[in-house]
Parts: sequence; structure tokens; C-alpha cells
Amino acid sequence: MKYSKIFQYAYLVFAILFIYDGITKWNDGTNGAYISLGLAALAIFMYFFRRKFAKKYDKTNNSK
Repeated sequence: MKYSKIFQYAYLVFAILFIYDGITKWNDGTNGAYISLGLAALAIFMYFFRRKFAKKYDKTNNSK
């Protein structure tokens, strides 16, 4: 389960990179800013989803 915690934080890193990319594209006036910001929102959602799933998995393993 140690790897899943690493991937949780990888989602946050990708979210920060996509937010930076979206802001730079927005300021330059190029297309694709919405896609980058959408991917950032998806990465943040995946972080919370994976965190909730990992807590649920740990809770069931500890109760056995």
C-alpha cells in the first residue's frame, strides 16, 4: 500500500503542473487552457478519490 500513497501525491504534482500550464496558456492567449485546467481538476479529484479508497482499504485490513 506504500505505492498508492506515492501515487496520491503524484496526482497533486500533476495538478500543480497542469494549473501552471493552464495559466500560462491563458495569459498567452493560446488555445488549450481549458483542457489543462480540466486535467488539473481531474487530478485533484483523483487525489481525493484515491485517498478515500486507501483509507477505506486500511480500515478493513486493520479490522481483520
